[in-house]
Amino acid sequence: MHAASPGRTPSASMSSLKKTWLKQITRVMSDPRVMTLMQDERVMKAVMAAMSVPGKAQTLGKELVENVARTMALATEAEVKDLRRTVRKLEDEMAQLKNGHDRPKND
Repeated sequence: MHAASPGRTPSASMSSLKKTWLKQITRVMSDPRVMTLMQDERVMKAVMAAMSVPGKAQTLGKELVENVARTMALATEAEVKDLRRTVRKLEDEMAQLKNGHDRPKND
């Protein structure tokens, strides 16, 4: 893997790459031949299907990991987050109860 250029952070080079990529896309999209092609409903359906592939793949991967975790009796990331939230809530309640019992009662 290449190191970032001196004086440039990785995010700066990604930003530059993104700007270059967007310029190229804009140039291609402004070509009359591409504009005519993009008006074809079949092409647009294909483009939309291609754009949805990464999201579908990510969802499928997540579901597979969760199924493997369930099969192996392991906690999923969502379950661990939920448990942490519950523990935090219980700790807060315990602290409130403890503080309420530590105060001297005024009769």
